[in-house]
Amino acid sequence: MTAVDASAVAEQGTEPHVAHNYHPLPVTIARGEGAWVTDVEGKRYLDLLAAYSAVNFGHRHPALVAALTEQLGRVTLTSRAFRSDRLEPFAAALAELAGKDMVLPMNTGAEAVETGLKVARAWGYRVKGIADGAARIIVAAGNFHGRTTTIVSFSDDEQARDGFGPYTPGFDVVPYGDADAVAAAITADTAAVLIEPIQGEGGVIIPPEGYLRRIREICDEKNVLFIADEIQSGLGRVGETFACDREGVVPDLYLLGKALGGGILPVSAVVGDSDVLGVIQPGEHGSTFGGNPLAAAVGLRVVEMLENGEFQERARALGEHLAQALEPLKAHGVTAVRIAGLWAGVDIDPAKGTGRQIAERLLDRGVLVKDTHGQTIRIAPPIVIRATELDWAVEQLKHVLGA
Repeated sequence: MTAVDASAVAEQGTEPHVAHNYHPLPVTIARGEGAWVTDVEGKRYLDLLAAYSAVNFGHRHPALVAALTEQLGRVTLTSRAFRSDRLEPFAAALAELAGKDMVLPMNTGAEAVETGLKVARAWGYRVKGIADGAARIIVAAGNFHGRTTTIVSFSDDEQARDGFGPYTPGFDVVPYGDADAVAAAITADTAAVLIEPIQGEGGVIIPPEGYLRRIREICDEKNVLFIADEIQSGLGRVGETFACDREGVVPDLYLLGKALGGGILPVSAVVGDSDVLGVIQPGEHGSTFGGNPLAAAVGLRVVEMLENGEFQERARALGEHLAQALEPLKAHGVTAVRIAGLWAGVDIDPAKGTGRQIAERLLDRGVLVKDTHGQTIRIAPPIVIRATELDWAVEQLKHVLGA
């Protein structure tokens, strides 16, 4: 089982204090609808943060609220000794969407990553024949896969890593975007390559064209698993169902989360074929609430909403619109823009302020964005946002930059 991070809450009747290291924007959100949220004082904000890409379909999407409400009237949580009537339809629909055989449901993205690591090691020992305890996994520099002890062991983010050793061994870090470095790092003990198709926390870092295709080829040649962490990039965000689809690549395992819960519940999953995911036997892995009826009902509705490609196409079109709107800001306070679907990393000229300062100035003007890595702000609106709302947000960015 995975331990759940607990918030530190003051005594009853006093203001709650949340323990974290995300440095949140100084606003307390009370409610949300569509692409907008409202704070406790009634001020509205256009949400270009979208709960770290979790709310791909907007706040309180009626179809998702209906699925949740219906399930609340039936059964919510069950013992792991029983399967709910929602779990199998959810797993079947998600497997079909991904073109895979099996789904192992979890709750959080970090749980999905931890599960993927366990699957890779088990496959390495039981299928590839790696000596027990010797399996290694290749990861990329600049990665962000979560904050558990094992995951931060292969992070190069000092804030996430420092002070939490000793670290879990078995990982080899190579430069992101360099497929040749991946090939050079593979040994007989390599079980898997774990990659974000686009590095979200890094600032929407898009690798060179052909990078994912070459990794797929290398993994096939060397008998190594290709694991794609699509927790942020997957499920419509980049204008495709998965970011791997941008290069026509299918990994051995998809790691999914965030948008899978529709902004309503934490839902994650590992999705793969039976010859890989099937190495985990009954009783070897699990999660108390993984695949619970509420999560399965909402997850199923999310998958159904993605089946006809409407949201993917909308993300593509709105992303193109956003790119055009941001273009005039280059050389006027914006030094670079990286866009994949409706997901953008915008680098800010240090003369205009840090990413954090720009985010706080936008907050004052009713726009929520996420700062990352010093000079970058990340834009990840709900896919239901309107083009006119994007235009208004860009006007606010233009104002705070003095452009």
